[in-house]
Amino acid sequence: MITLNNLSSPKGSNKKTKRIGRGQGSGWGTQAGKGHKGQKARSGGGVRTGFEGGSMPLYMRLPKRGFSNARFKNNFAAVNLSAIEAKFSSGDTVTKESLIDKKIINGADRSLPVKILFDDSVKDIEKLTFSGIDKFSKNTLNWIEKTNSVIK
Repeated sequence: MITLNNLSSPKGSNKKTKRIGRGQGSGWGTQAGKGHKGQKARSGGGVRTGFEGGSMPLYMRLPKRGFSNARFKNNFAAVNLSAIEAKFSSGDTVTKESLIDKKIINGADRSLPVKILFDDSVKDIEKLTFSGIDKFSKNTLNWIEKTNSVIK
C-alpha cells in the first residue's frame, strides 16, 4: 500500500543540475565548458547574428532594389469542390456562411475571400447554386457550365 511516508519519484525523473564553474572536482571547473580564452569565453561575449568576423555580411552584400508584390497580394480561403460535395447535396446553395457553418472554412480563413477550386474526384453533385463566392478557378467555371449550376 502506498502512503505518504513511502512515496518516491520514478527512477531517473529527478536529475541534478549541471553546476558549471564550481571547481575541478565537479568536472566543469577551470574553463567551465567555454574552451580557452577568446571572445566567446568572456562574460557577455559572442557576436551578433549575421556577423562574419569583420567581413561584409551577406545581408549587406546583396542588392536591395527591385519590386516586391507582397504588399498587393490577395489571399483567398481555398475550398475544393470535393469538400463541398462531401457536405452539400444537389440543389443546395453554397455561401461563405454555409461553408463556415459546415466547418469547411475555419480559423483565420473565415475573414478571407473564398475561392472555389476544381477537383477531378467530383461526380455526385449535379446542380448547386453559388452565392456570394468571390472567385472560381477556370476548371470550376467549366464544371459549373457543364452541370447547369448557378452563380449569383
